Order: sequence, then C-alpha cells, then structure tokens
Amino acid sequence: MKYSTTLKIKDVNRVFIMVVCDILIILASLCFARALRENSLEGVGIKMLMQSKREVIIMVLAVCTVLGFSHCYTVSWRYAGFKEYITLFIGSPIGFIGGYIFSKFFVYYTDMHSISDYIIASIISMIGFALERYCGGIYRNLVSSYKNNIHNKEKKRVLIVGAGDTGTSLVKTMKKASELYPVCFIDDDENKLGMRVANVTVVGGREDIPRVVKEYKIQEIIIAIPTVEGKSKQEILRICRSTGVKTLTVPSLFELASGRANISQVREITPQELLGRSEELVEDSEIFAYIDSKTILVTGGGGSIGSELCRQIVKYNPKKLIIFDIYENNAYELQMELRRKYPELRMEVLIGSVRDKERLSEIFEKYRPKVVFHAAAHKHVPLMEDSPDEAIKNNIYGTYNVCEACEKYMVERFVLISTDKAVNPTNIMGASKRIAEMVVQQFAFRHKNMEKGTIYAAVRFGNVLGSNGSVIPLFKKQIKEGGPVTVTHPEINRFFMTIPEAVSLVMQAGSYATGGEIFILDMGEPVKIVDLAKNLIELSGYVPNVDIKIEFTGLRHGEKLYEELLLDRQKHDATKHDKIFIEKPITDGSVIISEIAALKERISCDVTKYEEMTQWFINAFDVK
Repeated sequence: MKYSTTLKIKDVNRVFIMVVCDILIILASLCFARALRENSLEGVGIKMLMQSKREVIIMVLAVCTVLGFSHCYTVSWRYAGFKEYITLFIGSPIGFIGGYIFSKFFVYYTDMHSISDYIIASIISMIGFALERYCGGIYRNLVSSYKNNIHNKEKKRVLIVGAGDTGTSLVKTMKKASELYPVCFIDDDENKLGMRVANVTVVGGREDIPRVVKEYKIQEIIIAIPTVEGKSKQEILRICRSTGVKTLTVPSLFELASGRANISQVREITPQELLGRSEELVEDSEIFAYIDSKTILVTGGGGSIGSELCRQIVKYNPKKLIIFDIYENNAYELQMELRRKYPELRMEVLIGSVRDKERLSEIFEKYRPKVVFHAAAHKHVPLMEDSPDEAIKNNIYGTYNVCEACEKYMVERFVLISTDKAVNPTNIMGASKRIAEMVVQQFAFRHKNMEKGTIYAAVRFGNVLGSNGSVIPLFKKQIKEGGPVTVTHPEINRFFMTIPEAVSLVMQAGSYATGGEIFILDMGEPVKIVDLAKNLIELSGYVPNVDIKIEFTGLRHGEKLYEELLLDRQKHDATKHDKIFIEKPITDGSVIISEIAALKERISCDVTKYEEMTQWFINAFDVK
C-alpha cells in the first residue's frame, strides 16, 4: 500500500473528518470504560470529561499523533488490507499508553481515570477506529457504484473472456477510468461458474459466449488470457466472430514479460493470431556465428522485409549495420527508430539504387561488408505488368550487380529474398524473381570450388502479413471506411507468414547455406483471401455482406489463383529446422550469364507488349 506524501484539498477534508471521528471515538471509549469499570452510567458523560480535561486532551493528542505517524490518516482505507488494520490496532494502545505515561509523570494528575480505564478504552477505540474506516470504505464504494451506474449507461458493455489474474486486473483498471463497462466474465473453469471476481460475475464457458452476448447486450469482447495460443485461441476467436461483436485482446505473455506492453493496453487481433501461426524458434548461436562482429549490408533496408531484417540483425552484435535504400523516407524512419532503441549501434544509412553499379562499388569499397541481405526489389504484380522493363532492371540486373560486387569485394555470404511467385511464374514480377534466383545460383556455381569464395543462397517464401501493399492493411482501411472490401476472386488463396517469423527463418536459413541453395520456408496451409476478409470484418464487429460488402473484382493480369513454393515438391531436402527446406542447386549455370546479356539488349528497346516479353522469358529460360 503506497502512502501519499502530499495532501490535496479533497484529501485534507477527508483527513479532517477522520480526525474528528477518532476524537469522538476516544472520548466515547473513555466514558464506556468508566461505565464498565464501575458498572454504572452515573457520572459518565461530558461532566466527567470536563473534570479530567487535561488528561483527556493529552490522551486525544497522544493517540491521534501515533495514528498520524503510523500513516493511518493517509491510507486509502477503501483498498486497505490486513497490514493496514494491524498497524491501526497497534497504534491505538500505543497512543493510550503514551498518553497515560505523559499525563501521570509530566502534568497535573487528577486520578480521575485508572490504568484499567485506559486499557478498556484502548480496546474499545481499536474496534471503533476499525469500524469507522471500514464503514467509510463501504460508503465510498456505494457512492462510487452509484456514480458508475449512472455513467455505465453511456459506456460500452464488455464481456471479458478469462477470469484469471489478467482479467481481474483488467476489470479493476476499467472501473477506475475507462469508457468500457465490464458486465460479466466467461471462463472454462467450472469451479468459477457463478462466482464474483472483482465484483463481476462469471456466467459461463466459451461455448456460452453467443448466448451471453445476446442476453447481456454485449457490445465488445476482450480476450484476457495472455497464455492461450494455437488451436485453443483459434476456437475462442471462431466463437467470438460468430457473435458479430467487435473482439479485442490483451497483449501476449511475451509482450507483457518483455515490457513492450501492459495489461490495460487492449488491442485488435493481430493477423498472426487470426491465422493461428505461432512464433518459430531459431538457433541463435548459429546466427551469431555469421553476424557477430561483422559489417552487414541490407539492400532495400527501409522496406517491410528489409527493415525487419535490420531490427533483428542488431540483436546479434554486428560490427556495423549498413542500410541501403532508394526511398529516403522509410530509411530515415528506421534510422530514427534504431538510434532511439540502440544508441550504441554503429550504423550507416545510405541512399541509392542497386541498378547503379558505381554507387554499389563505392559502398562496397568503403565499408567492405561481410554479409549481404538483398531485399531490394519491385514486388507489386499489377504494376510490374504495366512496367515490365523496370521489373527486369531492378529485380534481375539489380541482383546481378549486387552479386558481382559481392564477388569483387570478397563478401562472405549473400542471401537473396525471393518469393513464391518465382515458381512457375505467370507474370513479369514472378519471372524476374525466378531469373534473379538463377543469377544467384550461377554465381554460387562459379564460386563452388573457391577456397574463399562467397556463399550465395536465396530464401523463398509467400506473402507476409502487414507488409506494405499486402491485403491486411488494405482490408482494415476498407473496413474503417465502411466498405466494400475488395477481393479479386472467391477461390483465390495465398500462403501467409508474419514478417518477424519470415525474417527470423531467413536469417536461420542463411546459417545453413553452403552455396547455391534456394531455401523454401514452410508457410503452412494456404488461406483463402475471402475467408481472411470475412474474419477481419467479423472481428471488427460487422456482418460480412450485411454491414460491410465484399466485392469480387476479377483476377488481375498475370495473377494466379493458387501460389506454389516448390518447382518440384518431390525434389527438396530437409534441414535441421522443420520449417526450412532446400531446393537442390543447379549443377551447371554457365548458360545463364549469356542469356542475361541478351535480355539486357532486349530491354534497352521500347518494351510495350506483355505477351512479347513473356514469350521471350519462355524461350530463353524455359519459364512457364
């Protein structure tokens, strides 16, 4: 229990009332003590107190002074516990004993009260002080409840799932200051059914959520179980979605333990929770082995994947981190974030393009990076269909330029960030990334037998949740604007992974590379985009196609219904990590460089027809 060191005007009034009440209790206890000792009420009262007024004044001052020094006037008795009442019970007799000694030896003594009077009076006063404070707490609770009941009519009625410590703390926080009114609890523990936790009743288990929402007119659901995850959380979310009520959650156990959030910070359901993906553990020692005390370069470092790479790289003690990006705004924001969180980090933020060989040479010559993560790329499928030559220049020649610089300046390890759209590509963006993979494999083939050659590898994965241009931010924006939510096709599906999970696995895959591998991350089961849209609408408290309409706009040019991760699912090898697989390296990449030279001549011309460029890909690289 914390005590206030300063008193506000409102507190002064409260303390004054408590002191007055304590004085009356002390006077009454002296009268009752005399009456009990003499077994008579005769002579007991104001007259008796006036006859021994010096003793009475000393006693009042002594008891009140002891209670004051014991913080009995600054405690919030509304929330007091056992410790505070023990302090009160000890302070009362000490005050009476002190008053008795002082009056007996230091002032005129009338002998109106015997020692037995003071003993009895101290016992009576203890009971009186405790009742006074307890009843005061009850009164304040009643007043507070009355005020809350008035205000609660204007607050959102909330159902809390989880009547444990987190749920209890959340309710207490809401009652102090919140626009939310906790109506009832849901908990699967049958022993809690019907119990009142923090003065809020547990009314059922998770299967009762739909009934409780209707019966209690719930407007919002908060999941207050930070430890629940996987299938159990998916089941709770499924039931909550069926109610059509907006659903929020408290931070995860990891967020609470790391100090990134506190219990009162309820938030929306994250895409990771929506899809039921759990964080994948990586072997930190293996990542430390190739990053610790080395200069690391991240191209496209300001983008969604690149920026997360930078955030995770700094945890492995790099000698220096170089962030290279053509878009200065994102790079600047990341720079400010990392400087704030890691003031000791040695970092350079450089602006430029991977198309510019001279700029790359300048950077590699000056900083001599030992590990390069190549995340710079054009990735938006429809835009690249309209500007195919730009996709080729950036994704293919940009990759070639970085690989060539790595070769020239003896970089130890190069990792390309690739995409599932590179598998059997049907669009320019996917085809350009497939050729970028082949470029990486060709450089790996050249360095295969070199004693100090660069290790070249690529990591391929599907869509990442929440990245720039991905469907999640778009759907949330459309829902906020009242719809419609646009989906290209009712059957279209995609693989999804969170950005932190994808990046941690990319870094783990980098530690496995020996040269020429294309690592494929296990993305789990594909998710229908329309189902993702429906889930987001329901968790926002709306009914799909009633409150928020879903519109199908048709597949865009070059867009697939289904994405693939492996060129041949039968030809891949496992690694030590159960979420990382390897597509076997090519055995002869000598033809690739000459074909890329021919492509360079091709894109120097005016490319305007998608069909013509696609046919060139098919003929040159057997891209299907």
